[in-house]
Amino acid sequence: MKTHPMQNLNPNHNLKGALPPLFFNKENKMTDKSKIIAQYNDAFRADLGNSNPYDIKILGKYMMSQGVSVLDKVDRFEIMLKVKEFDDFNENNNPHGEHDMGKFQHNTQDILWKIDYYDTNYEYGSEDPADLSKTRRVLTTMFACEY
Repeated sequence: MKTHPMQNLNPNHNLKGALPPLFFNKENKMTDKSKIIAQYNDAFRADLGNSNPYDIKILGKYMMSQGVSVLDKVDRFEIMLKVKEFDDFNENNNPHGEHDMGKFQHNTQDILWKIDYYDTNYEYGSEDPADLSKTRRVLTTMFACEY
């Protein structure tokens, strides 16, 4: 049984924001901040379609493109399940270590998903995606040709 991504967080870590100021150090290595963002993104995806039974709620919206939205219910469900369970991250598709984008095939079609970070009013980009009090996530699923 998979553990929920939020279970991997340090329980003594201040989830309200006090994190290192940079995503990468001089050697372009992932820092604690990008690891926290990746865990938040994994948790956000893991709760796709659920009422979020975990203590920490990652606020945001789940969207799909027009092309994906007109597929039949079974295909939409299968795509959302693949987004939810996606774990094929590597240097090519995850250069910043944030787990904020993925690509897979569904019925011979390339599907992309992307998480964007907004302020709490969904008007501007978030000033700090690692701070849940300042950030709302939007996960969009689309055909690759719609990107």
